[in-house]
Amino acid sequence: MSEQLLVGAVAYTPNAVPIWEGIREYLAESPAPMDFVLFSNYGRQVQALRAGQVDIAWNTNLAYVRTVMQTGGRARALAMRDTDTRFATVFVARAGSGLSGPGALAGQRLALGSADSAQAAILPLYYLARAGVDVDRLEVTRFDSDIGKHGDTGRSELDAIDAVLAGEADVAAIGITTWEGIGGGELMPEALEAVWQTEPYCHCMFTALDTLPAERYEPWVNTLLAMDWERPEHRRILELEGLRRWVRPELDGYAGLFAAVEEQGVTKWW
Repeated sequence: MSEQLLVGAVAYTPNAVPIWEGIREYLAESPAPMDFVLFSNYGRQVQALRAGQVDIAWNTNLAYVRTVMQTGGRARALAMRDTDTRFATVFVARAGSGLSGPGALAGQRLALGSADSAQAAILPLYYLARAGVDVDRLEVTRFDSDIGKHGDTGRSELDAIDAVLAGEADVAAIGITTWEGIGGGELMPEALEAVWQTEPYCHCMFTALDTLPAERYEPWVNTLLAMDWERPEHRRILELEGLRRWVRPELDGYAGLFAAVEEQGVTKWW
């Protein structure tokens, strides 16, 4: 049997254990068996990857960018979810707000999620600025309620929504999965409406260092990509992790986050 790969993931939800136990079981009889280790936050996970304590890390987009920047580009992108290729930030307001488009957000009270959330804090300001909004004139309230998890729990985004519903903010910036999770306004048609949505960008990425030999990671990636939605035993795992199929990396979708991290000085608190 081939040597096991050790994969790191962050335990942002109780589902992390059954997800990774399922993936480990799926890969057990393959050419690329694996085990996993769970971390409490992405900072620890990136450190472990750089130190060689794990072979592969299941990173958020920010953790992927951090790994690339802290290793001088020695990070290797391996695979991602189909849902990671079409992520976006949605700006939501109370129904009937009269706000529409990025220009309407100028001067508004903006609620953002955790400072280390790409979708709910970093990229919202980046895309607003690109759309011509003077972000320095926005009255920003931040909800740093899940720092370390990079917004994965969604809790800070729900806090931002609550601020809008309570009249404490005019607009909240949330990830598209959170927006879809509350029905895209359909569950609360009298409460919330989408004001603007950014262009698509990429989210999570399996990351390794360039010191990991191809003969070790390629069988693992190929076996992962072979998971089949039509097979019930595979679908159970895919549904828990929020995808229909694993796909090859699409690196162009990280360009905005690399730029935003530099512009906003995010590296200062790494």
